[in-house]
Amino acid sequence: MRSSTTSSDAARVLIVDDNSEILERTAAVLERDCVIVGAVQDGLSALEAERTLQPDVIVLDISMPGMTGFEVASRLRRAGSRAAVVFLTVHDEADFVTAARAAGGLGFVLKPRLADDLTVAVHEARQGRPFVSTLS
Repeated sequence: MRSSTTSSDAARVLIVDDNSEILERTAAVLERDCVIVGAVQDGLSALEAERTLQPDVIVLDISMPGMTGFEVASRLRRAGSRAAVVFLTVHDEADFVTAARAAGGLGFVLKPRLADDLTVAVHEARQGRPFVSTLS
């Protein structure tokens, strides 16, 4: 999954989700405006990919087997990662937004709003600004 975007201003994005269909949808939404540097399906792979690929933004699922997105984000922060984190999730409760922020996330996008909100959330996070999808 490589983007055709070549601008040096385009955000370099790593996508992390245990669902391959979501990985593909996410890449399809972002590749118009971002450079997709990698897509992985678990937390350990995400930690390794962040070190080698050095993305600007990591789009990170919360609920994954083995290691949650919250744990991945916390480990990245402790390791000194400068990548902005945007959580992509089905969880639409305010407690999850609070936990996402506590883990170091700047963005919180609901999967049903992926097409509408994700590109905006990635751009906002890259600028150090928070973004939260409208919760139901």
